[in-house]
Amino acid sequence: RSQILNAARRQFTEGDVQHWWLPRTGAGVRTIISDDVAWLGYAVSHYITVTGDSAILEEQIPFIEGQALQAGEHDAFFTPEISKTKASLYEHCARAIDLAIKRTSEGGLPLILGGDWNDGMNNVGAEGRGESVWLGWFLLKVLTEFAVIARGTGDTKHADSWKKHAGRLKRALENAAWDGEWYRRGSFDDGTPLGSRNSAECRIDSIAQSWSVLSGEGDETRSRTAMGAVKRELVDDDLKIIKLFTPPFSDTALDPGYIKAYPPGVRENGGQYTHAATWVVCALAELGQADDAYRCFSMLNPVNHALDADDTERYRVEPYVVAADVYSEGELAGRGGWAWYTGYAGGLYRAAVEYILGIRKTGDKLVLEPVIP
Repeated sequence: RSQILNAARRQFTEGDVQHWWLPRTGAGVRTIISDDVAWLGYAVSHYITVTGDSAILEEQIPFIEGQALQAGEHDAFFTPEISKTKASLYEHCARAIDLAIKRTSEGGLPLILGGDWNDGMNNVGAEGRGESVWLGWFLLKVLTEFAVIARGTGDTKHADSWKKHAGRLKRALENAAWDGEWYRRGSFDDGTPLGSRNSAECRIDSIAQSWSVLSGEGDETRSRTAMGAVKRELVDDDLKIIKLFTPPFSDTALDPGYIKAYPPGVRENGGQYTHAATWVVCALAELGQADDAYRCFSMLNPVNHALDADDTERYRVEPYVVAADVYSEGELAGRGGWAWYTGYAGGLYRAAVEYILGIRKTGDKLVLEPVIP
């Protein structure tokens, strides 16, 4: 609860938020990274579902104020002022969601702008036309859930508009993003597909597939086909990793952003990014594929990367904490990256408890729906 309120205090009156900030001074970076505005609504909706504490929506929280980004400017670091304007947490969420909707392409998909969850893709849509299919699925979940919250507060205007946009977004995702065997990741400013079977690099990206499931809105047959492609193309049983995408960026003529500066197979550039790999586990469990969900979870369990001397020598980081990433290519294949760093260690715990063991709290009820091999 306190973390949600803390994050809401870092929102500008226009609806966008600091991508990160320094806790003592509040100095931070204002960006055009596209997914930042969707996370507050996602977190609040989940929090209310688990706790039943809808009173959090009435908390009064100030905004921050600062210089707007100029045309062509992608980010700016400064210390914002605390605004005299306060609004309820619900209003903070509504402003962010409305801004996310405003940032929609002519084709009906979210603009990727300065990057989305994968902020290393900061040049894919830098000119304001590139799209993000992953953000489409993520935003669709937020819209669907927050429309219900809006109606509960009596805000029928937002409830209706969000539900209407969710319908348009779902149609755009199914009509424009399906690539035959999986969902594309998005598109560049010039319209070139990203994450397509015709792409020489980044042919398939896991997060667009996982969130077609986790959104609860993807066509089930297509989602099952897409997750089958993830298991075939991205799950590496020898290295015990789940790649973010494949092949890595190396020689592509189009510049996706600073992600291409990483060596192939390192961090976001086609390595295992554990945050995204955890979503694969959750999606497989949601589909009821218990054996595959547990097999993939076991790959992410760090202790399984140090079961003998050879594994330990290859992995080379602490096997008792979750590493943010594991490399996938060349001599570095199987080596752990930033240990102690990922904020999604908690997400991996949720994958185990909520998705595989199936223990979920909903208000004052405990739900048991195990997906155990």
